[in-house]
Amino acid sequence: MTRLCIYPKDIQRITGKSERYSRNLLHSIKKSLQKTDHQVLTVEEFALYMGIPYEAVQHFITD
Repeated sequence: MTRLCIYPKDIQRITGKSERYSRNLLHSIKKSLQKTDHQVLTVEEFALYMGIPYEAVQHFITD
């Protein structure tokens, strides 16, 4: 089973950056997509924004 939404910890594992960087990046992406605070960011939206293949991102968040 795979998740649809992505969290800062996932971004941290994918990018190798700090948790603070990951939270800020998540916020920046949501802002650019005009999402409100209660809305989640999907794995697909993250992959498109970062220019990373969806399958590569999905590999990192598989439970």
